[in-house]
Amino acid sequence: MDPIRIGTRGSPLALAQARETRDRLVAAHGLDPALIDVVVISTTGDQIQDRPLAEIGGKGLFTKELEEQLHDGRIDMAVHSMKDMPAVLPEGLEICCLLEREDSRDAFLSPVASSISALEHGATVGSSSVRRVAQLRHVRPDLNIVPFRGNVQTRLRKLSEGVAAATFLACAGLNRLGMAEVMACAIEPDEMLPAVAQGAIGIEISAQNERARALLAPLNHEATCLRVNAERAFLAELDGSCRTPLAGQATLNGSQLSLRVQALTLDGSKVFETARHGPATDGPAMGLDAAREIRSMAGPDLVS
Repeated sequence: MDPIRIGTRGSPLALAQARETRDRLVAAHGLDPALIDVVVISTTGDQIQDRPLAEIGGKGLFTKELEEQLHDGRIDMAVHSMKDMPAVLPEGLEICCLLEREDSRDAFLSPVASSISALEHGATVGSSSVRRVAQLRHVRPDLNIVPFRGNVQTRLRKLSEGVAAATFLACAGLNRLGMAEVMACAIEPDEMLPAVAQGAIGIEISAQNERARALLAPLNHEATCLRVNAERAFLAELDGSCRTPLAGQATLNGSQLSLRVQALTLDGSKVFETARHGPATDGPAMGLDAAREIRSMAGPDLVS
């Protein structure tokens, strides 16, 4: 059998996600692990750490180099955090597999406070996420927010050095790294609605690569697909980017899906929110309809 080449970014979390994909392929097909190569690819988003993503091109900076190698056939599949994926994929590429979703909530990290509300007045909080910044400004306009990029380890180091009193990460990433203990708390969605598709791992392939599609088919998690497809339909309709404070979370109860979505102004002064409930198979239609309502509600206040 020809080797299987899995492309990934080089951060500890990205590597953990690629190895999880490898291990699932081995288990599903009884493969020799030596046949699966994890190929580390440096992306522009990894190389530029001193500016917010919104200033240098958005989410695509974490995927461009991987997608070039998918197009060229140098890798067979690319493993992504779905919250980092642009709303629209390049022509000829597709997400054919979603692994079972982890905890989609945000994690609050701080050596001095147990929660957002426990932060001292005027405390400095580090975040480069326009969504998290807008949500934080809405509930705590007194806080001083500074840019904070880098992988999990880099952000923890910055906290220990006193660059900020607190920051945020995704619970899913910390759980996958076996580092849940560093959280001060997990933030409930009623306080901070998470990013669209947060906690989900997506595997991208060339649409013509039938071998990769067949290998990944047993790994696809249907419940995760139903939730993520609803959320990403909302994102796609609003052309969400790293410049747009958007949030969304779909939950399943049997065959029924509930979708809650949100858009904010950059300064957090206005929040536009709506929800949908219906058959899980109608998730994309619900996401689309919710996005159109948000656009109508927000009008010129919707950042694009």
